[in-house]
Amino acid sequence: MAEAYERFRPGYPVELFDMVMAYAGQPAGTALEIGAGTGKATRLFAQQGVTVTATEPDGAMLAELRKHVPASVRTVQAAFEDLQPGETYGLVYAAAALHWTNPEGRWSRMAALLEPGGVFASFGGPIQLADPDVAEAVRAARAPFLESDEIPSPDGTPPGHDMQWPGTELRRSEWFTGVQQSVIERRLTMSARDYVGQLTTISAYLVLPASEQEQVFSQIMQVLPETVEVAADITVHLARRRYEQ
Repeated sequence: MAEAYERFRPGYPVELFDMVMAYAGQPAGTALEIGAGTGKATRLFAQQGVTVTATEPDGAMLAELRKHVPASVRTVQAAFEDLQPGETYGLVYAAAALHWTNPEGRWSRMAALLEPGGVFASFGGPIQLADPDVAEAVRAARAPFLESDEIPSPDGTPPGHDMQWPGTELRRSEWFTGVQQSVIERRLTMSARDYVGQLTTISAYLVLPASEQEQVFSQIMQVLPETVEVAADITVHLARRRYEQ
């Protein structure tokens, strides 16, 4: 699975780093990453000179991450809930990983990891087929196994709402202020095989029985053209740890 994440999940553009730093208003010397996976986002921040501590509960993911990141990156095998308060950071961020964390005490725990005035960032988004006809063919091929492959909003926020999760929770939290939501638009072209490859990393498919996974990926492969264009927009949520808490 770690190899599939590394091969098929797209990385993050420098525009994302610039957006986070512009919000911070000053260089973030130290950063803590929640659920770093194979380090796609770790690379972006570390290569821009940020001292990153990458945390990830899965040992295989961390082993893959270590192959690709600068030696300056510190790695810790731990789930978010297992991180002990003590050391604080100028930036704490999660790249397509926050929905795996336990909602109970999420924001007080997050605030405890941040310096007062420090920045929290969460970013990610689905990869969606740009051609509506191809998207419909894939939906029909998937339908016998899976009604939808999208991750539902963890707090039930409707898709069209002007503020999406986790911005909705951050606004309600006593620990954070200045909540912002932005979108970095991105279009990518990939082979049909690579598109199906990234589907193998999506949680909706991972929970299917192995035999059904094989069938659904085979059915989808059959309806795809040789290459596909996808919308891979990145939704970015930013907030600041309150000083007075």
